[in-house]
Amino acid sequence: MMKGFKKEIMKNALIKIPVAALALSIWAVSCKSSAPDPATLPKDIAERPVDEASQKYDGAQLDKMRVAIEMMASKEKCSDASQWTFAPIGIKACGGPVSYLTFPKKSEKEIRSRIEDYNRRMSEFNKKYSIVSDCMLAAEPTGVKCQNEKAVLIY
Repeated sequence: MMKGFKKEIMKNALIKIPVAALALSIWAVSCKSSAPDPATLPKDIAERPVDEASQKYDGAQLDKMRVAIEMMASKEKCSDASQWTFAPIGIKACGGPVSYLTFPKKSEKEIRSRIEDYNRRMSEFNKKYSIVSDCMLAAEPTGVKCQNEKAVLIY
């Protein structure tokens, strides 16, 4: 009787060990990080699906971009207005800039590049979500002056 019992235990062990190993392997693989693969994520605002949540998300991303550009532009203190320039920033749904931004000429290449990217993405956002704007043209500045170490637009 004892031999039969040992044989039964060995038979059960031979079945249970591989099953346990398989279950453990599946569990370990399923616990792997579920972070999305960047290659499968949308690369641009225009590729995201249209819904209220995505519009808020895309709008927040545009806001972050604008704040980053404005922070970069305002790092320098203005002491010589001839060393400063300005550019339109933002695109209204019916055309034309939202406003104008001052920045130091020494940072012009980098800031203009970021503004162009921001404007392109804002235009895509406007089209994607059928944004409507007031269509009023922002007054175009004629120059820049320094006031309290800050660059101020002249109209």
